[in-house]
Amino acid sequence: MRLLVRERVFGIGDDYWIEDADGRKVFLVDGKAMRVRDTFELKDAQGRIVVEIKQKLISLRDTMLIERDGEQLAKVKRKRLSLLRNHYRVSLVDGTELDVSGKILDREFAVEYDGELLAQISRRWLTIRDTYGIDIVREDADTALLIAVAVCVIVLAEKEHED
Repeated sequence: MRLLVRERVFGIGDDYWIEDADGRKVFLVDGKAMRVRDTFELKDAQGRIVVEIKQKLISLRDTMLIERDGEQLAKVKRKRLSLLRNHYRVSLVDGTELDVSGKILDREFAVEYDGELLAQISRRWLTIRDTYGIDIVREDADTALLIAVAVCVIVLAEKEHED
């Protein structure tokens, strides 16, 4: 499944649509403005909240939480030792861990589970500025979770870059 993310460069609340390969709007990333912490809602095309993404308020390292139906689904944070490339760990509540690595700020990274590629995020095959693709490799993958992971690592990398 290939999805196209069209970020808005300027806008209150960081809202942007994610489209499928046919140009249909599939998900809306609804950024909540004027909040103490970064907060996003991933909504389907009918406006239903699929997952919520929140910055954890108190933590030693910046951490983002992904919730579904009010229950925590995953925690995303940067790995401690990652000198050459950006590396993030996604800890799911069931004990599963996903690895995210690549050039996050350039929108060139992969999401893997136990060495198996789940999704590839890339701006490389697109020419439009502020647009990147999410290529979900496994058909049985949780699409909303993988989109939320991509949003989390990009937000965390941008925060780190600003500091």
